[in-house]
Amino acid sequence: MDDKKENEKEKHEGGEHEEEEEDEEGNKRAVVLGPQVPLKEQLELDKDDESLRRWKEQLLGQVDTEQLGETAEPEVKVLNLTILSPGRPDLVLPIPFESDEKGYAFALKDGSPYSFRFSFIVSNNIVSGLKYTNTVWKTGVRVENQKMMLGTFSPQQEPYIYEGEEETTPAGIFARGSYSAKLKFFDDDGKCYLEMSYYFEIRKEWPATQ
Repeated sequence: MDDKKENEKEKHEGGEHEEEEEDEEGNKRAVVLGPQVPLKEQLELDKDDESLRRWKEQLLGQVDTEQLGETAEPEVKVLNLTILSPGRPDLVLPIPFESDEKGYAFALKDGSPYSFRFSFIVSNNIVSGLKYTNTVWKTGVRVENQKMMLGTFSPQQEPYIYEGEEETTPAGIFARGSYSAKLKFFDDDGKCYLEMSYYFEIRKEWPATQ
């Protein structure tokens, strides 16, 4: 194995990452960012330096050290989805969803305002650029493709809560019926924390038992 291949192997095994940036002339060049280090190890570095410790606290916030693991990879666990609609009790759906006898995870009334609220826990390390997509199909035709940036989160024991903007379900006889959907949570590095397919229904009236 020649020196170039050996160096590439060492960088890969050492956990170093490469990104591209442009110089003043617009030419792209590779930048080696260095190995990713577990957050627990980062917090232990220079812990006796009071000014550096305070700077880290300002940068990272109040990190729950009990939620830190030995791995450099962050973990995100999506706990539940709550459907909110004015005048209706909150519908809390644990993840993964449990379908009813018809195979639906939930049902919505046509022409009704609603919003989604997610609850999730971050552990091990900081997750950067957490986002989710929710794609919806009706009779095989994509009717919605929602993508939302949630942000960057530090590990903590208490769940984070995110509530989306209020929307309105489509109305009318042609809007009612069965829908399929896929929900996905991932970060800036492309790491996927949840990918789940489900079915729901839009009805003329709200379900009596929901």
